[in-house]
Amino acid sequence: MAYKDQQAFIDALEQAGELIRIKTYVDPKLEIAEITDRVSKEPGGGKALLFENTGYDFPVLMNAYGSDKRMCMALGVNHLDDVAADIEGLFKLLASPKESILDKLRLLPKLGQFASWMPKVIKGRGACQEVVMAQPDITKLPVITCWPKDGGPFVTLPVIHTRDPLTKTRNVGMYRMQVFGPTLTGMHWHKHKVSARHFAEYKKLNKRMPVAVALGGDPAYAYSATAPLPDNVDEYMLAGFLRKKKVELVKCISQPDIEVPADADFVIEGYVDPNDELIWEGPFGDHTGYYSLPDWYPRFHITAITHKKNPVYPATIVGIPPQEDAWLGKATERIFLAPIKMTMIPEITDMDMPVEGVFHNLVIAQIQKDYAGQGQKVMNAMWGAGQMMFNKILVIADKGVSITNYGELARYVFRNLDPSMDVYFSQGPMDVLDHSCSKLGFGGKMCIDGTKKTTEEINDHVAPSPDKITIDGAQWLEMFKEIKSVNTSLLAQDIPCLIVGIKKERRGHVRELHAQLAGLPETEGVKMILYVEHTVNANDLATSLWRFCNNLDPRRDSVVHERPSTRVPGKTVACMGLDGTLKTKELDDFQRDWPNIIVADEATIEAVDAKWEQLNIGPFIASPSLKYKDQQYGLEAVANA
Repeated sequence: MAYKDQQAFIDALEQAGELIRIKTYVDPKLEIAEITDRVSKEPGGGKALLFENTGYDFPVLMNAYGSDKRMCMALGVNHLDDVAADIEGLFKLLASPKESILDKLRLLPKLGQFASWMPKVIKGRGACQEVVMAQPDITKLPVITCWPKDGGPFVTLPVIHTRDPLTKTRNVGMYRMQVFGPTLTGMHWHKHKVSARHFAEYKKLNKRMPVAVALGGDPAYAYSATAPLPDNVDEYMLAGFLRKKKVELVKCISQPDIEVPADADFVIEGYVDPNDELIWEGPFGDHTGYYSLPDWYPRFHITAITHKKNPVYPATIVGIPPQEDAWLGKATERIFLAPIKMTMIPEITDMDMPVEGVFHNLVIAQIQKDYAGQGQKVMNAMWGAGQMMFNKILVIADKGVSITNYGELARYVFRNLDPSMDVYFSQGPMDVLDHSCSKLGFGGKMCIDGTKKTTEEINDHVAPSPDKITIDGAQWLEMFKEIKSVNTSLLAQDIPCLIVGIKKERRGHVRELHAQLAGLPETEGVKMILYVEHTVNANDLATSLWRFCNNLDPRRDSVVHERPSTRVPGKTVACMGLDGTLKTKELDDFQRDWPNIIVADEATIEAVDAKWEQLNIGPFIASPSLKYKDQQYGLEAVANA
């Protein structure tokens, strides 16, 4: 369904019991983020929060997309899979043979629907231009500061509009904007983003690039701006498809070459000048749960700010998962399964992105397997599919298991896994936020083929797994002083995998320790050992996996230990070690700065604790940051190991 505007969405959330109004004063600097972090990590994502007393003229909406129910409400569906079913039906209709005139006539209504989804530019001004700031000043908006080491306040939910100067093709994306002054922000677009390519064309022409930023409006806009659409596909066509109603656009008042949604709450207009010096932007507490470190980015000069008469400023925070962005990612996972299946990988039947993998780091794919090597075929196709090129760890299973039941999935994958043959490594483009890569935006990838193996894929030299593996973790703590924690709980679930917390003390330490552990008689049958920082409790599975996935470059940080079986003469066993610890110049010859994890400061935690009862949110929720304080390396954005 289409919402008239953001206020209509807020009203719908309130009627559904999904919104809490907070009338007590809350500071946009750190306090709004701290309260939102506490609420968003509640089971199911907590509630949306409307901060009505911010010290500014405008309220702030947070966590609006932060649950399955609210994400469905934002997109006007009962289930996220409903959108995928609509897309799949559309693909099938368009791709089916049209042999008779009746077949072609049946297609006409659907083509008419296509036209009804296309965005339309209307004449005159829109509701987003009811008020025009006499002197544009973004510091008059309640732009939030999320984390203590952020470079400043950031616009975190901006819908950013640019055009290709040659083709005039519109792009709508979402890139954070650090506020530097009343009319100056950064424009944080990465080199692989379409807007960055537009900017490169303006550089060639030596022309200023017009840009407009919309905030608010129908919630479908913000989602569409984050969606991994193919180049030259208008994001407002997707928004129209989701809303079942075309998006109405109006021309900006100071940048008339750019159009924005008429129902937006705020519009920030301006330009990026290719002749400007870049600006040092960041740090920023990012969706990986780590700070993204400062770098040079273009300057955005603000030429006008307009807004509705009673606007609401929308924002979000990202950080240690789960956060609101997990639900935006879940929507993308479900919605874009159909196009991937229909256009590139017909054997794929399902896909899942666990929250601990923060989107790109960990993806699970389920396929209909019919022949040997099909897992590798899917691996190569997925790593070449749009933003899936940034995937770091890909796990492939077949239809013998549910991929959303992680316990069953792990048992199935490890039962089918030969670590010496069924783990594949590659390298290629990575998300620039991946701090584990030795080079920015370029690193290793790993595919774990957990499908049931055909005759051609089986290694006859490998010993069968033992029925039961028992390891005394306490004994290992005594035997190896560098080991600080051992998680053997997966063994009890028939999952032959260990997680070990290690304090590294010398070069090659993890590889050396892995050879020792994998060589012990009791580890025969253990197929994988994941190594995490000594500051991480290996028995906290969710935290261990989050830290492990972030800190691993699979190609660089993997080692396989093979040895003769002590149970089956003439056979071998293999155990893979994966080093998910912090990397340093001294111990790992790692030449880049390593970011710290994101934790709220004590003053903010105490301030929110003190005013909690006045917020009328419900029972007290302790700060999630308290759990992670001891995992920090110093207090700065750059980890001081």
